[in-house]
Amino acid sequence: MPSQSDRSPRQPAALLIAGPTASGKSALALRLARRLDGLLINADSMQLYRDLQILTARPSLEEESLAPHRLFGCVDGSVNHSVGLWLERAGAALEEARSLRLLPIFVGGTGLYFKALTQGLSEIPPVPEAIRTELRLEAQERSTPDLHRELGLCDPLMAARLKPNDSQRILRALEIFRATGRSLATFQNARSLPLLDMHACAAVFLAPDRDDLNRRIDARFDAMLAEGALAEVERLGARGLDPSLPVMRAHGVPHLLKALRGHMAMEEAIRQSKLDTRHYAKRQFTFARHQLPDFVWAAPEAGERALTRTLFNSENQGEVAYPHAT
Repeated sequence: MPSQSDRSPRQPAALLIAGPTASGKSALALRLARRLDGLLINADSMQLYRDLQILTARPSLEEESLAPHRLFGCVDGSVNHSVGLWLERAGAALEEARSLRLLPIFVGGTGLYFKALTQGLSEIPPVPEAIRTELRLEAQERSTPDLHRELGLCDPLMAARLKPNDSQRILRALEIFRATGRSLATFQNARSLPLLDMHACAAVFLAPDRDDLNRRIDARFDAMLAEGALAEVERLGARGLDPSLPVMRAHGVPHLLKALRGHMAMEEAIRQSKLDTRHYAKRQFTFARHQLPDFVWAAPEAGERALTRTLFNSENQGEVAYPHAT
């Protein structure tokens, strides 16, 4: 039988808590942060934006007072934020946690952020704002299939990888080609070193039963509306921001804005918003399955036990009890 010292947990570089929307990630992360002297670092692309606290289920001020939080509500909606910018901020937050001898706990639903954090990021150069603006204006006058045909002429490799209706990725590939004269694929093949060694971390992907998750999504959206999400969207719409910006495409925003402007019945806007969120959750599962192979999958109620097993490298079912990170 192993001794108690043999069964003590290893010291993780960080905890990584991923999962689809409405899976209970934030509650688990906050509970662990309070118990383990952790610093919570946001890994959700929409919770970065300060404009949408309710609709993105960002932690409340009360929750933020219970443990240190970083990268929540820190970006204005007018900013076209990117995974590269997030990685810079995440690196600074990681260093802060280490300097304070707090356990870094990354939590969120953006799989690409976790992939960049643990596998490195493609070295894609910044695109001049003038090129980005010019292309966005063109996109308002042209169909997405037409833009895809242009991409096929200048960058056939990326065009073959993208569906003709994938507007955001098509625009991204076009702006990279216009800025550099090179295919986006050539940059994607070269990656920077990751900020974290995956083997030094404990990582879990919370995976609820699909029917249960759909019920959670619907119930949470109804709760958001009751808490004032509609007024939040109305304030965002009044800013007159470019509809192609990430914050303007947050789940619920496009349909609720249509309803507020009289272009769609509110009941239908709510139904479509819930449906979009369900589809997004499905894509989150697919991304994690193919792109985050080292994450342990667990039901939400078993997430903490899954992290325990990872650290003990056994079937121990006890509570997690990590020492401070260094």
